[in-house]
Amino acid sequence: MDIEQIPVISVSYNSAELIDDLLRTFRAHYRNPVTIIDGSGAEQYPAIEAVCARYPEVRVLHFDYNIHHGPGMAWAFQNLPLHGPVLVLDSDIQVVKAGFLESLRDELKPGMYGVGYVNHVNEGGFDVDYEDGAIRYLHPACMLVDVDVLRLWPMPTKHGAPMTEPMLALHRAGRDELIKGLDWLRDDFRADTTSAARHYLRHDWQGTVKRSGSYNLDEWSAATQAAAELRQLVLLLLPAEARTVVELGANDGLLARACMEADRGRRYIAAGGHPDKALARQDGASEVMAVDIDALDDAFFRDHADADCWILDQALERSADPARLLRRIRTCIRPGASVIAVFPNAQHWSMQVRLAVGDLRYAASGLLSAAERHWFSRASMLTLFHEAGFDTVHGVPLTRHPLSNPTLEAALRQLAACMGADPDLAFGDAQPDTYVIRFLPR
Repeated sequence: MDIEQIPVISVSYNSAELIDDLLRTFRAHYRNPVTIIDGSGAEQYPAIEAVCARYPEVRVLHFDYNIHHGPGMAWAFQNLPLHGPVLVLDSDIQVVKAGFLESLRDELKPGMYGVGYVNHVNEGGFDVDYEDGAIRYLHPACMLVDVDVLRLWPMPTKHGAPMTEPMLALHRAGRDELIKGLDWLRDDFRADTTSAARHYLRHDWQGTVKRSGSYNLDEWSAATQAAAELRQLVLLLLPAEARTVVELGANDGLLARACMEADRGRRYIAAGGHPDKALARQDGASEVMAVDIDALDDAFFRDHADADCWILDQALERSADPARLLRRIRTCIRPGASVIAVFPNAQHWSMQVRLAVGDLRYAASGLLSAAERHWFSRASMLTLFHEAGFDTVHGVPLTRHPLSNPTLEAALRQLAACMGADPDLAFGDAQPDTYVIRFLPR
């Protein structure tokens, strides 16, 4: 393909001045066709459209919502008539001089996924300062991809590091050779690189965020951090000698992978109603089953009677009959094996406050999600297990949102005292968001 026939894709959000800088500096050296995938607000979009209209061979495709970087790229890859090499550029890229596209094209060999700036991340998509065991990450700030190869792998997603899913897939398939990092691009992307030292490009990291506030990924970042903390607590309580693990819930595919990586000889069976949500893409389990855990037959429990540990990851509160589920495990569990329960705390102070004012609006996640059938406090969960024939071994609370309002604290303590309960204990039990508790059969 002729160098100037390579199409260019860039995702835009509320940053007309950045798009203007990108197009102005790119057009000073190249005439390639450019498509802007725009998710700007109604007030900002006209400015984006006006900027794009000033440059030849530039079209803007507008979405009336913030499509985000990953989904914007994925939409272009899946819906535009693209074939062969495609250049992806961040909206805050500026071209200092010609030659970068030629360099990228020369390095993109037939059958390769892409070339550009490659750094290293962990499985959550966060940058790491080590390489051994890390995932090589082709950064979408500037990458030349073969879109026909790219379409064979998972698409970018709404994520602080939107290329995490395809890079994880390449890593797990042992196909790291399909991406290549270029030294000059790594140099140009260094924050301390001076103008005189730049080879071809200038990149103001998070330029869009600085101008428009955020990519609205704070919620994703918080959820990712919370999931990572929860995985660490489960691993902390998981017996090191557990060779066979059965998870009911299948809410976090990275939990399966973490347990397997802690012991390469371990067998991990994950069964739950949402394995497609995480496990299908991040499968580290020996076996994955998409099932209604309440519909599991007796044969399932007999076949897994050799399990060293059962992990109930938010399974009991979503079961139609959590007591029956525990009794079925108790019937088959072998002596010395254990059960680890992960459950949100219904006694959390925020739930008490919401109940007090009648604010019981359902949400997509949390205690008021449609998936929740039962609420458990620490005390009621302990009672449930003890009545099913289990003893408590150890538990760890995970507190992300402690109460820091003295007036509310005094009110909760007074309420506990009015009920004849220990105010200190009641207030302490109102702090954790989630509990992870390990039990042994009595």
